Amino acid sequence: MRCRRAIAAALLGAGLVACPSAMERTEGMDPSVVVAEERADYAVYADRCSKCHSLGRSLHSGITDDAFWRMYVERMRRQPGSGISEEDMQPILRFLHWYSQKQKAGG
Repeated sequence: MRCRRAIAAALLGAGLVACPSAMERTEGMDPSVVVAEERADYAVYADRCSKCHSLGRSLHSGITDDAFWRMYVERMRRQPGSGISEEDMQPILRFLHWYSQKQKAGG
């Protein structure tokens, strides 16, 4: 019985290490700085994009071109398990446009 518990605890611990924490998934930006008009779009972006990588990956990419963002998000959408639907693309792209414009303006 103790052996089973030890194995279960080890497996649970390994699973927790493999899953990124909420902090790791949202690294790169304080969500509280998102303006009210962009929060719904941010929520879709954060939920879908953090499934596969940290948000910092896209936020710190240096991409500011909307056409490139469209190509990038489309490529990510086709990744197995991304969970990004065609309907999700618009809110994700709106958020990335807003964020890119904010970065261009200096912050």
